[in-house]
Amino acid sequence: MKYIEVKVLTTTEASDAVSYMMYDLGAAGVVIEDPNDFKMLNQDEKSWDYIEDELIQSLGEDAKVKGYFSELDFSEVVLNELKSRLAELDSFGLDKGKAEISLGEVHEEDWATAWKQYYKPVKVGEKIVIKPTWESYEASEEDVIIELDPGMAFGTGTHETTVMCIKLIEKYIKPDNVVFDVGCGSGILGIAAAKLDAEKVICVDIEEVSCKVSRENIQMNNVENKVEVRCGNLLDVVKEKADMIIANIIADVIIGFSEDVDKFLLEGGIFISSGIIKDRRDEVIEKLVKEGFSIYELLEMGEWCAIASGKGINA
Repeated sequence: MKYIEVKVLTTTEASDAVSYMMYDLGAAGVVIEDPNDFKMLNQDEKSWDYIEDELIQSLGEDAKVKGYFSELDFSEVVLNELKSRLAELDSFGLDKGKAEISLGEVHEEDWATAWKQYYKPVKVGEKIVIKPTWESYEASEEDVIIELDPGMAFGTGTHETTVMCIKLIEKYIKPDNVVFDVGCGSGILGIAAAKLDAEKVICVDIEEVSCKVSRENIQMNNVENKVEVRCGNLLDVVKEKADMIIANIIADVIIGFSEDVDKFLLEGGIFISSGIIKDRRDEVIEKLVKEGFSIYELLEMGEWCAIASGKGINA
């Protein structure tokens, strides 16, 4: 099958939002190539297998978001809608950068293997190691391995927002916890919680493709006995309460969701929020405090930050 590759030159800050746009417009898969991810992780010899400098340099300075649409799903209408949504990013406080769009054609078999050169095992916390299924990795005794094959929904788990979430999950999770992963994407955070001995995990996403990929990754990691995927809005598909809620989304959604967190969080629970650009950090913290949350911990990495907050316990 032939795919139309729609490439957008943007910024690290806006790359996730552009990725969501692609999926919403019908992309079968999305690749984010961000030189900042590789540069950051390459500084830590323990975290990243060797990647040639020439390869990193070839990525340039811009973040590139590539959406892959089947020929049947792509049209001038889709292209114009993408242009319109890109133009609106500034109004959400996101720097869209160049926002230049280019089109290309690629066969499925070529696309499915071309990006593998960028994807290596990476240790993102004290224990969690994210490993592509085709790579070998010599694990130490304390390593907790998450196997991923991104396939048609690319995601390495090395984005700063994901890394910070995993660090906070490792620190605050308890063996008997019930965990909600809101906007689960590939399911990586829910899988991490399960592998760190959570009792039950519910992954929620409004995107069907994310739910499908999450289920596949959950099965691949043999945690289907602990992790359930529900497709839809958390307010509609979940009635239970959790000890830990993880929301790796964007600042605006977190600000809105903070008003409803109490409906789903048990007393003494932890709310981990990420996907927050630094320019919106204080706004998110102010809203959380207004809703009665105490800020237990703030992590920053690159242009992003993550927050651990809660009520009724001492950090």
